[in-house]
Amino acid sequence: MTPQEKIRNIAIIAHVDHGKTTLVDEMLKQGGIYRENQAVVDRVMDSGDLERERGITILAKNTAVHYKDYKINIVDTPGHADFGGEVERILKMVNGVLLLVDAAEGPMPQTRFVLQKALELGHKVIVVINKIDRPDARIEEVMDEVLELLLDLDATDEQFESPTIFCSARQGISAYGPHEEGKDLIPLFETIVNYIPAPQGDAGAPLQMLVSSLDYNDYVGRICIGRVERGTIRQNQEVIICDYHDASIRQKGKIVALYAFDGLGRTPIQEASAGEIVAFSGIADITIGRTVCDPLTVEPLPFVKISDPTIEMTFAVNDSPFAGREGKYVTSRNLRDRLDRELLKDVSLHVTEQGMDAFNVAGRGEMHLSILIETMRREGFEFSVSTPRVLTKIVDGVKCEPIERMVADVPENAMGAVIEKIGQRKGDLLSMTPMGSRYRLEFLVPSRGLFGYRSEFLTDTHGEGVMSSVLDSYAPLKGDIERRKTGSLVAHETGETTAYGIGGVQDRGQMFVSPGIPVYAGMIVGACSRNEDMTVNVCKKKQLTNMRAAGSDDAIRLVPPRTFSLEQCLEYLADDELLEVTPQNLRMRKRILDHSQRMREMMKKR
Repeated sequence: MTPQEKIRNIAIIAHVDHGKTTLVDEMLKQGGIYRENQAVVDRVMDSGDLERERGITILAKNTAVHYKDYKINIVDTPGHADFGGEVERILKMVNGVLLLVDAAEGPMPQTRFVLQKALELGHKVIVVINKIDRPDARIEEVMDEVLELLLDLDATDEQFESPTIFCSARQGISAYGPHEEGKDLIPLFETIVNYIPAPQGDAGAPLQMLVSSLDYNDYVGRICIGRVERGTIRQNQEVIICDYHDASIRQKGKIVALYAFDGLGRTPIQEASAGEIVAFSGIADITIGRTVCDPLTVEPLPFVKISDPTIEMTFAVNDSPFAGREGKYVTSRNLRDRLDRELLKDVSLHVTEQGMDAFNVAGRGEMHLSILIETMRREGFEFSVSTPRVLTKIVDGVKCEPIERMVADVPENAMGAVIEKIGQRKGDLLSMTPMGSRYRLEFLVPSRGLFGYRSEFLTDTHGEGVMSSVLDSYAPLKGDIERRKTGSLVAHETGETTAYGIGGVQDRGQMFVSPGIPVYAGMIVGACSRNEDMTVNVCKKKQLTNMRAAGSDDAIRLVPPRTFSLEQCLEYLADDELLEVTPQNLRMRKRILDHSQRMREMMKKR
């Protein structure tokens, strides 16, 4: 067992794609975790398929590195604000943070969000300027930006004078000065060991441990992860589970298996004392935020309330004509069981039942819910999803909606278009900062205004813009925001698309389907160039006759259809449309499939 003064618990804070997971890789390699001949994967901490594909961290993970006789527990936090529910809990386990900043991009809004939480908890900060080998690195300016950020967030004098390390995670080097030649990560390890304090806690006192994170395993059930605040936790120990916010919760339990983190794995241990980060299993219905105590001294630990969800979608059983053809799990029972399982792991998700076959699923952002939809789809689920809706709050008798702080890095020639579009979406420009030939724009925009904006933003900036947003506050409703300027082309009948049918309607707008695709009446097959829906027949076949006429036998030239990713589908949907999600296809459709019934509904609304 490592003595308490030789333990260091740290979290790594960084924006998406600033090299956080790559840095952990190098720390593991240089901390001697791998054998000499072991095959090593890149970005080993992003273990999920979706994480590796998208290059983002979704779930916070733990690992441990040994340096000399010190044990450094590292927690890799998600950089994306939609997974902020993860971040707030993780910071309760650590004594200090590494603030990782890209030497070219500087601090971004997500960094700000997590750093604010860390400073509020009084954690010590080590600033790590990463990617110093980039040709467009602006090291001095970025250092000034970090200091400005610390000033903005009311850092204490000690936090303001945090040490700075300059490194290139990809090359595995670090140095104390921006122009020094680095050889390895020893300067970083030395700074962690000397600057971050050892965890406090009396190992001889009665046990107290806060559950900060959960994992789930089919063999042992729920695995709880947390730091031992005081006392010693032992295998087969009897404990009491209690909750700081609910005094009525008093539940007996037993620690069946106890694990310590070592490198990438977990090693079974007999006991662990104050300051160690451990995982244990054996208690079935424990959740994040509960405290594990000695039966004779029941004292719950205070816990950060997880922020409320900001958007919701309706997940419902698929009722389209093609229902049940492609999915393995299609019933409402399957859907309910899967969402209940997700609730065991994800605390910032809320699920409420709507009637027999529908569930309102609320989360921290579009990204949060789209990752859940993609995961379920890969597991063989088939269901339909509605458009995202924002969740409003009543503050002092006034209905308020969530407002996001959005930062966009755009080329100078695209600045006007971005400011104009955000203005139409009821956004306010806060600041405009030149960065070489580009500009950094900061806005406060209602969350509703950002639905469906990302694809427009990429078009306006010719694919060169970078945007990210984070929840800022709640403000009174800002009025109606126009979502989409085009209508949809809706299939008239069920059948298979033909080149002849598509050729006849492609002048009406942009097509989403190619020939030979099965479609059904009410399915969306394209975007109409007018601001209204149009019903078209894409299954029309050419009549075979023996009559000939000039021009009737011309070759049909088809424009390639536009293909959508899951996020783009969710952005495209209007309020009267649904997305049918199956393991093989994403189909957009009208909520009411029958054309005449749809028309009647439209007349009623008028």
